[in-house]
Amino acid sequence: MKKIFAALLSASFLLSPMVVSQASADDHRRPHVVVQKKVVVRPHWKKGYRVNASERRRFSDVNDYRRYRLAPPPRGYRWVRADNDYLLIGVTSGIISSIIAGR
Repeated sequence: MKKIFAALLSASFLLSPMVVSQASADDHRRPHVVVQKKVVVRPHWKKGYRVNASERRRFSDVNDYRRYRLAPPPRGYRWVRADNDYLLIGVTSGIISSIIAGR
């Protein structure tokens, strides 16, 4: 019994490098898969936040505010659309006065 166990143990020591080399050879033949995640960071607008000029260029003006069921903007303010939100922004200061979440 000891002779059989010794023979199996020595065979496993001799065969293990061949199995490992075959597995590593298979790894080189397979193309490497790279998973890239696309992270979209959506800014969360807050009342009182000052929007700088570069951010204002990305916004689209909402001229037909009634179509979107928005109240008429007071003098010196305008409605803009940022992503799916509507912001009431001061024309000269750029400060957000009101936020309506996307509808």
